[in-house]
Formats: sequence, structure tokens, C-alpha cells
Amino acid sequence: MMDAAEVERFFTRSDGTYLFARWGRPIAPIVFGVEDATLGVVKGALEAVCAMAGHQMAETDPELGANVMVFFFRDWAELLEVRDLDRLINGLVPLVARLTEAEANQYRVFRFDEAGAIKACFIFLRMDSVLSAQPAETLALSQVVQSVLLWSDLAFTDRSPLGALEDGHVVLRPEIGALIRAGYDQVLPAMADDPSHALRLAARLQAAQGGAH
Repeated sequence: MMDAAEVERFFTRSDGTYLFARWGRPIAPIVFGVEDATLGVVKGALEAVCAMAGHQMAETDPELGANVMVFFFRDWAELLEVRDLDRLINGLVPLVARLTEAEANQYRVFRFDEAGAIKACFIFLRMDSVLSAQPAETLALSQVVQSVLLWSDLAFTDRSPLGALEDGHVVLRPEIGALIRAGYDQVLPAMADDPSHALRLAARLQAAQGGAH
């Protein structure tokens, strides 16, 4: 079971600041650049993680239509051709230039409501050889986990949020699942920027662990 220091690490950014946020509204996804089968896989991963967290999904978002937009593509420059995307993503041109230069294969952009809760997430996946080699289920679950909370930019740099079963199937690591559930506890705020929040998360983890026996 994670202690408060370990929990804090998941939400402490590379600049040293602590920032946690969860979704403040039902999640309504749309996926671009793939066939319907992959769309079903992404939605299935979202449904599973939302059910685990006790969060809702919806067909549409009243403000944005869709509030999780997943883009699959081969080249970052393709994003510049997506109609109106520059209205949704501030600084799209320099962002594309930066990601192209870095040879990045994924990037997520979050938007927040007045309370600091997540209200939209844009997931960009450049299908290079690394991402293309991953099964669709693995890729979808990994992206969903990384977009259901605002994690630190360092949270999963040294270890994936997923783990492999003996039969080769990939599942969410139990401690990450428990942390997501704790983060969606309605007693806790939807956004927190004080490290003491990690103590409250850790207490929720311990309480859940105790109740599981």
C-alpha cells in the first residue's frame, strides 16, 4: 500500500509543484483516425475505468459535444489540417513544431472548469513503430488511465500504469486503480494544489485496504 510520500510523487510535477485534478463532468469521447473496432476498444477502456472510479460517461457534453477527443495519426503535421483544432488548442502551430522536433509519439492537453476540475482532454497519438506495436487494448487502457486524472508529467516515466498477467493480457496495476478510486472520492476536492492533499488520498487508500479484508 502506498504511503503519502509515494502518493505525492504521482502529482508532483517536474517544476516541483503539486497539482491534482479529476473530471468534474461526465466523459463523452470521440475518436478520430481509426476504424470503428478501435473506437469500441477506446470506449470500452473508458467505460471500465469510469466504472471503477465511480464516474459517469455520457453520449454528449452539453458545452463541447465531446470532451475527450482522441486523435490517431502518422505525422504531427496532420494536426494542422484538422478543421478548427487551432481554436480548441491554443498555440497549436508551435506545439506541433515542438513535438515534431522531439519525435514525440503522444501528447495530452487538458482544459479545466472554474473550479479547476478537468472539463476536456485532447489525446494525440502519433502511430510510430513503438505505438503501432502495442495491442489496441493496451494502448487504449494506458491513454485512458493517463487522462482520467491530472497526473504529474513524471508519474509514469519509469514505470507503466499497466501490468501484464501470465496469459499476456494487460491490466491496470492494482495500486494505480486504488489511487484513481481514492481520487474520485466525493469527500475530496476535484482539484488540489497543496501537497497535504496526498495525505488525504493516502488515508483513503488505507481505509479502502482495511475495508477489503
